[in-house]
Amino acid sequence: MKYPVVIHKEQSSDYGVTVPDVPGCFSAGETMTEALENVREALELHFEGLLADGEPLPQPQEIDVHAANPDYAGGVWALVDFDVMPYLGKAVRFNATLPEHLLARIDAYVKAHPEQKSRSGFLAEAALRVLQHA
Repeated sequence: MKYPVVIHKEQSSDYGVTVPDVPGCFSAGETMTEALENVREALELHFEGLLADGEPLPQPQEIDVHAANPDYAGGVWALVDFDVMPYLGKAVRFNATLPEHLLARIDAYVKAHPEQKSRSGFLAEAALRVLQHA
């Protein structure tokens, strides 16, 4: 999932990164690139804590939802791609029925986009995208 982040830089400090949809999750780095890399680790630790506490995982919203917030004024917005699959629980096998032409299109897409890894990965990501906006 793509989480919006806002990056701030004060004159005498590192770049600071805040994840508005994940309260309390922030990171920093000497460069903007380093700060964005470090925010993934911050998200991992935050999500592990949420799971340990039995809390629901936060869903990302559109940048527009947060852009008017004065706390983020003057910041630079970016999207950080963060894999939430490891935090959704163990995999469960189930039987599904799809039209053959739709399944062929899914298989062709997965083959052309190796980051998807499998039909299951594709279907899980598609479901998360729909549920994110529900």
